[in-house]
Amino acid sequence: MKKLVPHIAALMIALAAGSYLVLAQQPPAGGGQGRGGPPPPMSFLITSVGKGEGANYGGLAGADAYCQKLGTDAGRGAPVVWHAYLSTQGAGAVNARDRIGAGPWYNANGALVGRGVAQIHGDTLEDARMGVIFGKQLSLTEKKGIVNGVGDMPNTHDILTGSQPDGRAYTDAADHTCNNWTSSANVDPPARGTPPVPGPSAQLGHSDKQGGGNGSWNSTHASRGCSQPNLVATGGAGLLYCFATN
Repeated sequence: MKKLVPHIAALMIALAAGSYLVLAQQPPAGGGQGRGGPPPPMSFLITSVGKGEGANYGGLAGADAYCQKLGTDAGRGAPVVWHAYLSTQGAGAVNARDRIGAGPWYNANGALVGRGVAQIHGDTLEDARMGVIFGKQLSLTEKKGIVNGVGDMPNTHDILTGSQPDGRAYTDAADHTCNNWTSSANVDPPARGTPPVPGPSAQLGHSDKQGGGNGSWNSTHASRGCSQPNLVATGGAGLLYCFATN
């Protein structure tokens, strides 16, 4: 009997190792990115190019249509519904945060960029402490491209939002949305030694969360004006954030 003990022990070890290997090779329930399944489909993008008319997208409907077109061109068209992350002002003002669905959202590579509306806006203390996932390496275009940021030439990290940091519309008298995304008015640089003259502009976020005195993805500073040259001079190209709402 004593002679059999080493053989029995060896057999038990072999069986345990074999069971471990079988379990390790089994795909986890539910699949998904990092769990043996395909990556989630794209549900967030930055437009690879602007419309070319500055901040004039023909209002929210035109901006949404532009997001829908680029999403469709990338293979994520209907029944997926795309909305631009834009707020409007005045009567019937719209908050950008209220028109992007519930999340979560994934970039063109299937990487998570946002878990939900509250998380991406830092609504809770925990969300604010953890920070947002957006950034230069993750906030990709529909073509999986990286948007130029601080240190790149040209820098195009300014993204049109018209929003406060919490994703809501401005309520003051100033124009933060280029006449609710219908204006491409040009504002000339002020003459040397004279203060700038207030004019139409758009509130901008930074896709790389760099520069502007803060690390905000959606509300960093205002543009110089609403024309394409104005947006380029400020550090942008008239680009949009687009979210799949369903």
